[in-house]
Amino acid sequence: QVQLAESGGRLVQAGDSLRLLCECPSKLFDDYVMGWFRQYPGEEREFLAGIDRDGGTTYYADSVKGRFSISRDNAKGNTFLQMDELKPEDTAVYYCGASFFMWSRRFHDFVSWGQGTQVTVSS
Repeated sequence: QVQLAESGGRLVQAGDSLRLLCECPSKLFDDYVMGWFRQYPGEEREFLAGIDRDGGTTYYADSVKGRFSISRDNAKGNTFLQMDELKPEDTAVYYCGASFFMWSRRFHDFVSWGQGTQVTVSS
């Protein structure tokens, strides 16, 4: 497992953009497929986006495809989630996760998690 830390969440208005950062200090960072999830109160964590080990392939949930973009910088151990055209229903806690499995969208396939960062979108 690796240590992850998300940041960048804050209060924004509908239509705004926001970029979330997930930092991983481990030298093993590029051994992992990285993903972003979000969680609403009382619900399970929802998959949003995933990226392969070298950053060349990405995949998305239909709910955010075209609005959200995942990327990574292996030299710095960083994973990003660019979120555009934010909507009030995007209000949630956002988490990054690390997995050994490409194409996985299942919470249980991710072995490491950060503490989450709160994104609030006002209407």
